[in-house]
Amino acid sequence: MNTSPQLPWWRVTELAERLVPLVQRLPMQPPAVALALALNRWLLPRLPQDMRAALSGHTVEVAVLDLGLRLRLQLSSHGFGVAPRGAQPALRIAAAVPAYWRLLCGTDDADRLFFERALVMEGDTELGLVLKNTLDAIGPLWR
Repeated sequence: MNTSPQLPWWRVTELAERLVPLVQRLPMQPPAVALALALNRWLLPRLPQDMRAALSGHTVEVAVLDLGLRLRLQLSSHGFGVAPRGAQPALRIAAAVPAYWRLLCGTDDADRLFFERALVMEGDTELGLVLKNTLDAIGPLWR
């Protein structure tokens, strides 16, 4: 039984709002490395070869809106890694932490989050659609 106190969602949001100015001044590389390692662990082994080829070499920006993070990643033959400095994103995915969590756990799919305007995809629409369809086919990354 978990006896640790849970913060109400509005307190988490309030805390995140206070952290944004600080987080935006920090280098984005450490959180981008952490995201790349997580994707290499939970997504890469389940990513079909054709999707690996489609994503390879393209820069994807993952924006975590409520934390002020903009993480740019690329997929290479070695797995996900931080995109080179100055690389322009072919695709930008933006959402707040709760939306990413719902997607990660399979509570909601990308279509629902998109229509709720909780998730935004900008840039190469073909690449975005291929990525969305692949993630739908793979299912939740976290249970």
